[in-house]
Amino acid sequence: MTRPGRLVVVATPIGNLGDLSPRAVRALAEAEVIACEDTRRTRQLLSHAGVPAPELVAVHDHNEARQVRTLLRRLERGQRVVLVSDAGTPAISDPGERVVAAAATAGFEVEVVPGPSAALAALVASGLPTGRFCFEGFLPRRGSTRAERMALLDTERRTTILYEAPHRVRATVAELGQALGSDRRIAVARELTKLHEEVWRGTLGEAVEHLAASEPRGEYVLVVEGAPVPAEPEVADVEAALRTRLEAGLDKKAAIAAVASELDVPKRLVYELATSLEPRARPGRRRTPASP
Repeated sequence: MTRPGRLVVVATPIGNLGDLSPRAVRALAEAEVIACEDTRRTRQLLSHAGVPAPELVAVHDHNEARQVRTLLRRLERGQRVVLVSDAGTPAISDPGERVVAAAATAGFEVEVVPGPSAALAALVASGLPTGRFCFEGFLPRRGSTRAERMALLDTERRTTILYEAPHRVRATVAELGQALGSDRRIAVARELTKLHEEVWRGTLGEAVEHLAASEPRGEYVLVVEGAPVPAEPEVADVEAALRTRLEAGLDKKAAIAAVASELDVPKRLVYELATSLEPRARPGRRRTPASP
């Protein structure tokens, strides 16, 4: 059973204020309290929309965990709480995830007013496959965790979307080139929906040169091509791998499992090949038993 308070998550423009939808304006006008990253930015948005500002509560990276209780108390009073970020959809590489999770767990209705998204805008404009994709957001800034994520991207077959700040974008693209190969395709989008919007397309190697040519400005979205599907191994390759393992002393079942996993081929195919490799009995005369 849902409780009387309602949390309304509202997507706001990522640059062009004309992208604020009529439904978003209505949701902002009906809010009894608005939870936002920067109260100054939100007041400007409300002014543009012609909406009188209700009570504004700052909810950002440094205080979201503490503010969850405050917002839950508002919801318990039956209030309509609107959650916005400075740009785009809250909880996507922005504050809001904890607030939404807490409200849903406590039984309050959560309504979403969808709208602008830098990730989807860049993906659509990239010219790369859009049927399957993954969103990585901001990579870890340093250390083994960053290296691990880079290694995972090397084998990720879906198109990958990343966010990056202007002062780090050169280093990130260079590292992607080293980890994924300089020939992997990428779209570098910046200042989406704004006056100086730009979507550049090329390879990772070319992207390094492109970014070196001018000082990076604005927020960046990097859309990276997925890893190529490996070519299916030839039958001779599968047979050779099987022979190597069988001659090393592995039993047939273990050898089949190992080869299927290593070469990414169906176990059924490997089993059939393993069976064909088994020595067959040579035809000959039947020996008759000696007379007693």
